[in-house]
Amino acid sequence: MPGVRAAGSSLLRRQKEIPFQERLLGGLEQGLLSAVAAVLAWVPTQALGLQEGFWAAITAIAVAQSEFNAARSTARDQFAGAAIGGTAAVLITTVVGPGIVRFVLALMIAISCCWVLKVASAARLGGITAAIIMLVPHQGSAGRMMLSRVGEVGWGVTMAILVTSLATLVRNRWRRRGGAFSD
Repeated sequence: MPGVRAAGSSLLRRQKEIPFQERLLGGLEQGLLSAVAAVLAWVPTQALGLQEGFWAAITAIAVAQSEFNAARSTARDQFAGAAIGGTAAVLITTVVGPGIVRFVLALMIAISCCWVLKVASAARLGGITAAIIMLVPHQGSAGRMMLSRVGEVGWGVTMAILVTSLATLVRNRWRRRGGAFSD
């Protein structure tokens, strides 16, 4: 891991060397992308009366990026983690019931499944979703909560990808016309 640490240190050093104005503009762009994606994800959940629509907004913030490939990768991880973690939690809760030992089992299953299914980068999100389903008080069944959570994550992912795609399209057109947007 020394090579990874050195690369990380080098990246941090280079980021600090970026002029203030570029850092400010980059931060403002990321903030705007995140805010637009979050609002587009959250507002419809409120109109539908969903109690936990904030998960859609949180997911949109996590996924929205100024670079489309990074957003797509994060979107995949968010959705896969929610689906795998939610499924593990529902199966454990349904088959053997709630409890701390069962919670640990659900976490281990969710994280292991992510690795086995070649989406290890989604493992933490799988564990987080399992924890939400098993530990956060909710009305209705664990299955209903899982479907709601996966739906909210899916909606948040969709809005973030939409906003990121539109921002990329605008940026590319601006560059072709001689504008000064940068990555």
